[in-house]
Amino acid sequence: MRTPRSGVLTLAAALAAVGLTGPAASPAAAATVPAGAGSYSDTRPPGTSGPTTNTGAPVTPKLTPAAAGKPVPTNDWWSSLAFQRYGDNPYSTPMYGHPLTYQATAAGLDVGYPTTPAVVGDGRQYEFAHKRDLTLGLTGLNAPDTRADAWSDWTVTPYWSDGTRTLRTTIGHGLPFVYAKGSGGSASVTTAAPPTVFADQGHVLGITVNGHHYALFAPTGSDWTVSGSSLTAGLGGKDYFSLAVLPSTDALAAFRKYAYSFVTGSQATWSSAGGTVRATYTLTTQPQEGTETGTLQALYRHQWLHTADPLTAYTYVSPRGTMKVRESRTFTTAQRAAAVLPALPRASGTDPARLRGYLAEVVNAPDPFSGATDTYWTGKALGRLAQLVPVAEQIGETATRDRLVGLLKGRLQEWFTAGGPSEFSYDRTWKTLTGYPASYGSDTELNDHHFHYSYYVYAAAIVAQYDPSWAADPAWGTMVKTLVRDAANPSRTDAAFPFLRGFDVYAGHSWASGHQGFAAGNNQESSSESTNLSAGLVLWGAATGDTALRDLGTFLLTTESEAIAQYWFDADQQVFPASFGHDTAGMVWGSGAAYSTWWTANPEEIHGINVLPVTGGSLHLAARKDAIRRNIAEMERENGGQAVEWRDILWEFQSLADPAAAKAKWDAQHAGYTPEQGESKAHTYHWLTTLDTLGAPDATVAGDLPTSAVFTKGAVRTYAAHNHGSTARTVTFSDGAKLTVPARSTATGTGTDPGGPGEPGPSTGDTFQLRTGGTLTTATGAQAGADTIASAGGANHDGTPHRPLVYEAKGVNGTLRPGAATAFRLQVDAGTAVGLGQQARVSYDLTGDGTVDRTETYHYFATDPVTGWEEYTQGSGPKAVTGTLGDLRDGTVRLEVWHAIGTSTARLQTGTDRSVLVIPYT
Repeated sequence: MRTPRSGVLTLAAALAAVGLTGPAASPAAAATVPAGAGSYSDTRPPGTSGPTTNTGAPVTPKLTPAAAGKPVPTNDWWSSLAFQRYGDNPYSTPMYGHPLTYQATAAGLDVGYPTTPAVVGDGRQYEFAHKRDLTLGLTGLNAPDTRADAWSDWTVTPYWSDGTRTLRTTIGHGLPFVYAKGSGGSASVTTAAPPTVFADQGHVLGITVNGHHYALFAPTGSDWTVSGSSLTAGLGGKDYFSLAVLPSTDALAAFRKYAYSFVTGSQATWSSAGGTVRATYTLTTQPQEGTETGTLQALYRHQWLHTADPLTAYTYVSPRGTMKVRESRTFTTAQRAAAVLPALPRASGTDPARLRGYLAEVVNAPDPFSGATDTYWTGKALGRLAQLVPVAEQIGETATRDRLVGLLKGRLQEWFTAGGPSEFSYDRTWKTLTGYPASYGSDTELNDHHFHYSYYVYAAAIVAQYDPSWAADPAWGTMVKTLVRDAANPSRTDAAFPFLRGFDVYAGHSWASGHQGFAAGNNQESSSESTNLSAGLVLWGAATGDTALRDLGTFLLTTESEAIAQYWFDADQQVFPASFGHDTAGMVWGSGAAYSTWWTANPEEIHGINVLPVTGGSLHLAARKDAIRRNIAEMERENGGQAVEWRDILWEFQSLADPAAAKAKWDAQHAGYTPEQGESKAHTYHWLTTLDTLGAPDATVAGDLPTSAVFTKGAVRTYAAHNHGSTARTVTFSDGAKLTVPARSTATGTGTDPGGPGEPGPSTGDTFQLRTGGTLTTATGAQAGADTIASAGGANHDGTPHRPLVYEAKGVNGTLRPGAATAFRLQVDAGTAVGLGQQARVSYDLTGDGTVDRTETYHYFATDPVTGWEEYTQGSGPKAVTGTLGDLRDGTVRLEVWHAIGTSTARLQTGTDRSVLVIPYT
């Protein structure tokens, strides 16, 4: 199916906290290393390979003595510094830090700031490719190689030495600065073309190169000399200098303030509680002169959409859309937690007899594993069977359930025991665990470990749900945790594996290539197999009582979910360049994204590769139903009709937005198709009929148990949760509903309707529906309707309400959630009209005294003359914000919607949870 890809926890104690203590950090020299009831080898099986160059020569990590022996962060945005994939390049391939790009050379660090996208590959790829603006180094530097000297969560320090001169630079995601420490020569900057000097302040120089503005900072008392394209400054006995890319020339003074506050490290911490995931991103700094310890950092779109921390007016261009600058060493994001269930709950629309027949087809197959031998295809088979275990139990097929569990145990134990035809082997040089037989470069390139192992962790979590003793550490739990340590280790102090190998905490998603050895940087194709690992961590942690590992999974899943929405599906249509011409990307690269896969140009697989496997961990995709609809529509346009090869995957995907439409496709076509290799007719039938009955997942509401979810059909919400614990518990949802779940069971219910069908009730939740007549209410049960948004009359009312629709909730009480922000989802329809822009403003009167304390006006949403509803969300970004939020005490919340531009009317949907306002309060 695929070819190799080109590709709050106190973490000092996280190894113990997460329970990943397992075997010793550095295994003793032995053929077999015990791990509970299982084992792995510490030497590769005969005839196999570990990491190599592209010509097959063995390769070892390219590290300085200071870093030697530390677990190497492969699968990162900068991994080519440490993993020399090409024998003739001992420096690095281009590295995309954003906003800056870098490439190590013999003379130092090439730096660029690409701001104009190119669409290449017959229109299938957009890229902001690295292009050198300048080289930062030392006079005379000519190093034989560049090595990784130090690293932290999203920064790295490359090192050069030619015997006379040494240079260290610190670079990272979101850093507009490059920080340099050098000896043996003067500071040197060589530009790609003669620069234009716009400011000369002696030791501070402002230059423009290729239309980009840079500031150069030497120690106080030194002076920059410009000679053509060569700029030098003596260090005067000091060892530091820096440069910054400026948003504009008038930003020089603001950046100068922090030029000598050198970033020395970066760290993310997270917590998950009450249905909210919070993450704090912190830089450590060290002043080189003066006492300033602050800094400037640029936030990606998936971050600034979810922070309430103040941002400056400075912005940067990036392949991920606009980056916004914060003046601080830290910021915090808050997101509603992504839902995970072991399986969709039982629903009345699923025929048990028919499902029983489909299950029998799977368990009675001559080989339920379909001949799989390597880690990836074995994983796919494990996932396929694991999905059916809870389904069989729902209809009373306990014998089938137990047979499936037995199949899972048998194959997992084979892989979890060294010495057989399949095993895991630990590489002490690269600090990694590789499964053999390997595939798709998981051995020679260290690709895809998070993809492959996701299926093993997910399957083990399902086994643990039904047999906790099997998952105990003295049994097989230690081997599961060892796979977790390789692919998603939460510990920074584990000497055997790197921190979060595959996941880039600042970029918000994982990377697939182990070596990052490409001109376009690193890449990831199947984001959904990455989130499959995160969902597996949630289920494993819940099943084994490991709340730290469960919450790690929730953090990873919730964070990557937003990154997928923005960077793979362009959910807000604010990331992909207009010239790209696609609504989805099969692959995301450091330099951009591509409408492609590694193995085929078939649209079905381009669209489906970021969906499979479809599990109870896929519900997060439903958060952006408008993006799903655009995705399916594009697939059918590109495909010349409905899906054929991967129709089941794409039916299931469509059902997350439009269950009835997806179910209709199943009804018409189910008799004559072959399931995708990780799917089965049993699972697809259960999935489609369940969502057709319950409605699509509702991501506007979250429960205080990670294994809970909400579904909405019409105005009726169904709440579902699985309780892995040994005693019953009550799950409380963010809209105020409660659900009691017996021990070791899944339960569903319709919650509590505070005001009765169709009647506005007291505001007891944070999610408000719009009602025709001007009411905001947390009640459900109304009939869907629509209000008319008046024409702008051809005038420009951007930012100023003009004949607005007004919806209010009064008497609202709530406690402000730290880090949370206002959100809304409004269904609008312009009919056949063009040139319309709907705009929203949200106001808070905190005490109901008639004085507005906080006003948030959002950029308008330009509707298209397409059939059906379009979705306007807070993702359009704030246009203006005044006042400060605080707790609501008998307060008033108001939503206003009007036309900023246009000469026609439009409709705004009411009476349904598809049009809602979500306030940042509990």
